[in-house]
Amino acid sequence: MGLANFLTVLRILLIPVFVSLLVYRKPGAALLVFAVAALTDLLDGWVARRSGPSRLGAFLDPMADKLLLTASFVTLTYMRVLPFWIAAVVLSRDVILVVGALLIHMLGGRLHPRPTLAGKLATFFQVLVVLSGLLARYFRLPLAPRAIIWLAAAFTIVSGLQYIVQGMRLLNAAHGATPEEDRESAYYR
Repeated sequence: MGLANFLTVLRILLIPVFVSLLVYRKPGAALLVFAVAALTDLLDGWVARRSGPSRLGAFLDPMADKLLLTASFVTLTYMRVLPFWIAAVVLSRDVILVVGALLIHMLGGRLHPRPTLAGKLATFFQVLVVLSGLLARYFRLPLAPRAIIWLAAAFTIVSGLQYIVQGMRLLNAAHGATPEEDRESAYYR
């Protein structure tokens, strides 16, 4: 296992520590663990770019990110730091995308998802929502700022729709492609 994969596994192992600290009302320590997890994400990306990505890393890295954000949204919503609806938006998009990816795989399509600008912005604002929620918890404020929550919701919905459209194009290309046509090139039409 290379350094990048080690950092990704470390991020996954930090998730139960982070959730436990939140649940046991240690918001400062939880914020620190979340920051360390975010730092491992930056570091593993940097190491992977310099040494070349691995197949394991290509699978584990986005999985670790989704697990950390999902655990964050669920826990902060449970603790009433974030409103339920934002967690529902974020989790629903991720469930729809996972079901879509499984469907594409089951129908014989090959999936090589490329992040869109809206997807990157959705992740950025989701992390901001979590950070603002953690800071609200630490400083004993009622809720995270609404503007950040609304931006996260908007970009999450837009990116979800983009990924659904890409998936539908991929499915259509897989069913209507001639043997000579490259299915991956049809994905980008």
